[in-house]
Amino acid sequence: MKWINKSLFRRLLVSYLAIILIGLGLVGFSISWFMKDYMYEGTQEELLRKSKKVNLAIQNSAGIDEKTIELLAFLDQSYDTRIWIFDRDGKIMATSMKDEVFIGKSVSAPIVDKVLQGKDVLTELQFEGLKEPMLSVVIPWGKKENIYGGIVLHAPVVRMNETFNYIRETIVWATLFGVILSTVMVSYISWSISRPLRRIERTAAEIGQGNYTQRVKVEHPSEIVDLAETLNSLAEKLETVESSQKREQKVLNDFLVNISHELRTPLTAVQGFLEALQDGLVEEEDMKQKYFEIMYQETMHLNRLVEDLMDLIKLECRNISLFKTPVDIEKLLEKVASTFIQEAEMKQTTLEVKADQGLPRIIADKDRVIQILKNLVKNAVKFTDHGSVRLMAAKEQDYLKIQVADTGMGIAKDDLERVWERFFKGDRVRSKTNKGTGLGLSIVKELVELHGGKISLSSELGKGTIFTIWLPIMEEDKEPIFSHSILGPKKFINS
Repeated sequence: MKWINKSLFRRLLVSYLAIILIGLGLVGFSISWFMKDYMYEGTQEELLRKSKKVNLAIQNSAGIDEKTIELLAFLDQSYDTRIWIFDRDGKIMATSMKDEVFIGKSVSAPIVDKVLQGKDVLTELQFEGLKEPMLSVVIPWGKKENIYGGIVLHAPVVRMNETFNYIRETIVWATLFGVILSTVMVSYISWSISRPLRRIERTAAEIGQGNYTQRVKVEHPSEIVDLAETLNSLAEKLETVESSQKREQKVLNDFLVNISHELRTPLTAVQGFLEALQDGLVEEEDMKQKYFEIMYQETMHLNRLVEDLMDLIKLECRNISLFKTPVDIEKLLEKVASTFIQEAEMKQTTLEVKADQGLPRIIADKDRVIQILKNLVKNAVKFTDHGSVRLMAAKEQDYLKIQVADTGMGIAKDDLERVWERFFKGDRVRSKTNKGTGLGLSIVKELVELHGGKISLSSELGKGTIFTIWLPIMEEDKEPIFSHSILGPKKFINS
């Protein structure tokens, strides 16, 4: 039976055929069984009815004469059945056929007794001289108390058996035809089920080997279509996960390359200057101080890099706590602007703060918001010469919108989506003089999202850049009133 269990098609085919054969067999057996009983009962009732008519024809005569024998022959031809007449002793007096073989023979005593009591007898009669068994009906001959004997009508059992055999043969042929037809239908049904399942099996095997681009196409039946769609959905998700893992692996590799470069560059510089000082190659005090200044700057750069890395790791792991309090964004903008006023003056850049008066407060971590603004303003000032940097704030629906806009060198269109990547530096040429970790914008984006806000960027190469941040406002603060303040290269103005 192993060959059946290995194939769904075989199991379905064998199961269906077994059900069909058993069902048709039971139906055929039941039909033949009940048909036999029905035919026996019908034949007996018909014989009984005919025997009553025969009695009506001869009940007025207590004896048998030529006229009676002719009448019996006539009735035999009319009813197509054999007729016997016997007396009260059970001896056969006459038959409907001109055959004396049965004349003088006796009917069994129990039958005669019942007939003399006025009872009808239905039996299958075996009689010496009969070539075959007969289905017989025996009724009293005469009127009421005047019973002269009995009348026997019988029909050959063989004819009925032939009819039964014909019915059985017909049922067998019908069953055979049904099996052939059912085999074709079941084969098609089994094939329509097993074929898509084999497709799904092959596709699942391909997916199991890592080929997540494989898809299975099934049109019917609907249950298997649902299974195929589920498998396709799983393959699509696995493909997405694999692509995401590849991207993350690439980002990780790039991260390791960048961090090793960012760490090696200042360390190499510090090492070189220390070796020069240690070997006594620098004797002038001015040069020594210059070397110390450079090493200090490189050390500070390393410190910022480590701090940024720690912040970024904490943010990505959501292992950072925000101490949220009501924050007045206008004061924060002015505070951040004052931090970069000197650097802006050195680059002859105007620093301007413009905020709507009576702005709603936000619930945020004040220090983290300052960190966000410092990163954005620092970048704006760094890449803007002889231009302007504007810090703007206004209410927009349920958010406080903060913008840091500059008229600097801008960002190339191809780099707009990459500015949020770690260690990405769009200004490759100027980065040699304007050093940075390349992590600032990544940290900004994580901090904004951690506050439940959002950030966007628009820029045009050579014309400037605008960073826009939306932070949720407090529910009780509603109405804005417009005013602004300006911070220039020489003075800080409130109006």
